[in-house]
Amino acid sequence: MIRVVIAEDQALVRRGAAILISMEADMEVVGQARNGVEAVELAQLLRPDVVLMDLHMPLKGGVAATREITRALPNTQILVLTTLNDDETVFEAVRAGAHAYLLKDAAEDELLDTIRALRRGESRLTPQIARKVMDQFRRLAPAFGAEPVRESTPGAPPPERSLPARESAIDAESLTDKEEKILQLISESMTNRQIAGALFLAEGTVKNYVSRIMEKLHANTRTELALLSKRQPRTD
Repeated sequence: MIRVVIAEDQALVRRGAAILISMEADMEVVGQARNGVEAVELAQLLRPDVVLMDLHMPLKGGVAATREITRALPNTQILVLTTLNDDETVFEAVRAGAHAYLLKDAAEDELLDTIRALRRGESRLTPQIARKVMDQFRRLAPAFGAEPVRESTPGAPPPERSLPARESAIDAESLTDKEEKILQLISESMTNRQIAGALFLAEGTVKNYVSRIMEKLHANTRTELALLSKRQPRTD
């Protein structure tokens, strides 16, 4: 049996996926999580074969939950099932360890086939998502010191790799202008409500920004964000 945990904050979607999967003779739903925190807890408790992971969830986003689960449970496969397909979100999910990425308009058969593929150790990306990932890797290649292939002289030593370029690329997960502004306000000890008022945003929108900043900077608390903000280069 393929043991599945479903992490989805929308009850209707979560229950619908559970019914679909439970109807398959070779699958069983062993747990359902309403947010990212529950997803991590259930995964650690139940050790499922596959986790269906939504990305936009309360308390802890799907990217952060994916990162924690894949680090703690390397044999658990993450199948992202979401409506989000912008380049940044896709690449963050893949970098966090997602093994498959489907949009919520995928056919039922495609979802079930992907779950089975993950159990076999395969990875699956829909064509449009695969294209985004490949495009992003192409954009990053120069930053990692990639060089064109050159003819080598017999007996000559191999060319040295540019370690500084690789190190700078690892630290180059930049924040957007809006995220940098919010990080600056966090360093000034402003609450989400105060930031929302200052930037004319909804408080929920600010919370989402803060979650994404934490994911990008691998921080767990606002205090860590405040400290990290002192090391962020200013663009103004």
